[in-house]
Amino acid sequence: MTAATAAALGEPGDDPIAAFHRLFAAAQAAGGADPTAAALATAAADGSPSVRIVLVKHVDEAGLRFFTNRGSRKARELADNPRAALCFWWPAIAWQFRAEGGVEPLPDADSDAYFSSRARDSQIGAWASRQSAPLASRDVLEERCAQVAARYADAPVPRPPFWGGYLLVPERIELWSGREHRLHDRWLYRRVAEGWSMERLYP
Repeated sequence: MTAATAAALGEPGDDPIAAFHRLFAAAQAAGGADPTAAALATAAADGSPSVRIVLVKHVDEAGLRFFTNRGSRKARELADNPRAALCFWWPAIAWQFRAEGGVEPLPDADSDAYFSSRARDSQIGAWASRQSAPLASRDVLEERCAQVAARYADAPVPRPPFWGGYLLVPERIELWSGREHRLHDRWLYRRVAEGWSMERLYP
């Protein structure tokens, strides 16, 4: 994707969430990497940062939703410091979407609904994985999966009580569009009482 094509998508407008959906659709149509993938940055209580790729499964005016094992490192850090940042990079269209804000657990009903939509093998894997804990060997993980599969052989796989969703409520959003000679376009949005304020930033 060239900078000229990225520019052809136009300016994002006053509503960053509407811009997200327009850009997401363009990235999806362009093909390539999964457009739901985003880097999630969290920090421990002492400020030590960590980052990893997660899949963001829904974005609307309320925020951005992702799901994980609540015993994982990211979940433990969110319990101690419930703030995070997400960054989508869509190389096929040369656009980037960043969101920062507080994070809160989703209601069980939301987690149940998403879990029930996952592939059965992924549901089994959620039960089998003690995410972020030490693992002696691959064989141990596969044995745990086999045990879960046997347990629910004739039944739907329920959501594990230790697995669920989170909502990042954005206070600050930045959109970035790649341009030639590193003279990129950047727009910063801040949440205000009536919606969003917007200003351009130098690249």
